[in-house]
Amino acid sequence: MGSVDAGRSARPSVSERGLAGALTMLSRAALSTSRTLVPALGCLGSRQKHSLPDLPYDYGALEPHINAQIMQLHHSKHHAAYVNNLNTIEEKYLEALEKGDITAQIALQPGLKFNGGGHINHSIFWTNLSPKGGGEPKGELLEAIKRDFGSFDKFKEKLTTVSVGVQGSGWGWLGFNKEQGRLQIAACFNQDPLQGTTGLIPLLGIDVWEHAYYLQYKNVRPDYLKAIWNVINWENVTERYMACKK
Repeated sequence: MGSVDAGRSARPSVSERGLAGALTMLSRAALSTSRTLVPALGCLGSRQKHSLPDLPYDYGALEPHINAQIMQLHHSKHHAAYVNNLNTIEEKYLEALEKGDITAQIALQPGLKFNGGGHINHSIFWTNLSPKGGGEPKGELLEAIKRDFGSFDKFKEKLTTVSVGVQGSGWGWLGFNKEQGRLQIAACFNQDPLQGTTGLIPLLGIDVWEHAYYLQYKNVRPDYLKAIWNVINWENVTERYMACKK
């Protein structure tokens, strides 16, 4: 899916990346300079196993906005499955590389993108949330939001609209366009990672897969979007913004 800037909408185009793109996606998208951010993910050649990150809060800490049952299933089942599948696919990919089996390498790339993207996206998502979240950001991030979207309320409305409007499963994102030095809103299908799909550096992700809200909000995605703003960790989003500006 493509990016949507402050003043216009665009229909997304999903492009398939080669192995080099996949490795860049896995190694850069969650890069951090702080313990509160997501550590960089390893590359295939290192044979390093990916692991499920611990949440920085209890499963019930985001209630009443996101209930404990959703958080437990989302983290310990869904995210864990992406991690396990990613490790399995990387092992198979290494075997295919060693054998020179190009057909197998190509066949494994969609799974690498899907599960690698799922791991990246959720690792960012958990840190974007906090029981002490909500409200508005401060400082340079707030000024950048006002500059690029007109006001915080307009930004909030835009990201909500884009996230609610994702057809099927996917994510709504606030990202940073490093070339232009501006914030942009984008949406991605399925588990396509923001940076690997659009080139934007991820700052804030909103998961709009049904597993993120259905047990509590049923099929009313707008109610979930309204609730999630109460637990957005603006300190984390600001930290990401300051890091990617360097």
